[in-house]
Amino acid sequence: MNPIKVPSYIQNIDPYQGGLPIKEVARKLNLSENNIVKLASNENPLGMSPLAKKAIEESLGEVKRYPDGNGFYLKDVISQKHNLDPAQIILGNGSNDILELVARTFLSLDDEAIYSEHAFAVYPLVVKSVGAIGLEIPAKNYKHDLDGFQKAITKKTKVIFIANPNNPTGTLIAKKALKEFLDAVPPNIVVVLDEAYDEYLSEDNKSVAFSWLEAHKNLIISRSFSKAYGLAGLRVGFGAGSHFLIEVMNRIRQPFNVNFLAQQAAIASLQDDDFILLSRKINDEGMKQITSAFNRMGFEYIPSFGNFVSFKLQDETHAMLYYQHLLKNGIILRPIANYKLPEFLRVSIGLKEENDQFIKFLSNCKL
Repeated sequence: MNPIKVPSYIQNIDPYQGGLPIKEVARKLNLSENNIVKLASNENPLGMSPLAKKAIEESLGEVKRYPDGNGFYLKDVISQKHNLDPAQIILGNGSNDILELVARTFLSLDDEAIYSEHAFAVYPLVVKSVGAIGLEIPAKNYKHDLDGFQKAITKKTKVIFIANPNNPTGTLIAKKALKEFLDAVPPNIVVVLDEAYDEYLSEDNKSVAFSWLEAHKNLIISRSFSKAYGLAGLRVGFGAGSHFLIEVMNRIRQPFNVNFLAQQAAIASLQDDDFILLSRKINDEGMKQITSAFNRMGFEYIPSFGNFVSFKLQDETHAMLYYQHLLKNGIILRPIANYKLPEFLRVSIGLKEENDQFIKFLSNCKL
């Protein structure tokens, strides 16, 4: 028996499981990496902006130096783009880092945090990691039930996590409903609005939450460069909130948590609006391509506002049989049983030819 004592709340955590890497699938199944299509992790199939690639190449000679721990130039570009004070911004090693910083800063043992059923798996993970209690509110038609959130608030509630759009369901909360909810939340409760997929939204649906920060001093907005910006491997994101919230979160942020190349690539990415517009166009076309195929083949799916869509099989057994069939043919999807959706698989939107490959092998699966 191991003599080292680990807190029970740590022992009860299920580690986060990401989408399978291409190299690992190639090794295990003896496939060529060139013949594998990864549609498992909601990555941008275009990769990164050409401006970001150029910025990385021009910065390679400086990697011997520590990065700017304060991220002055990246914060400056973010602040200009979103009309924020740089002191309202905190940088993260991916947006997951922002979520963890929120938990470590504002939650203590036995405090309560609220999040939705079928919401991002990192919310319960970071809550449990500090010994706090997570309250999972049942979803309604795969969506956040904000009335249920409101009813669940107690004196012990310290943080509320909201994903908009949500992963893995792709559902979106209307701006009016979200604003009304924020107005009703007690000001001593931190509300985290996770907007990792906002760049994929139409102009009508895009968030206006940065404009709410002045009136809602308890609001933190989380953004990512891993999705539409195509920098998942560099791990960079940011949070925005009141000067007070950001200042206290910065007290426990790891020094140099965002590396130099990530900062340079993110700065360049924010200056390439054409790349984001192209990424959204390809995603919109790919979403129509895949959902049209689902309609033809009779697969039920959850209408999505992200760069992914979750579709339903007969049951969990069939979901895993389809998953294995696709995997053996070089198509990597994401099973989402850990999101309490065991009969669903999630597919990321790829390039047209990648989507064609997925549709081809989905349609020829004989079970």
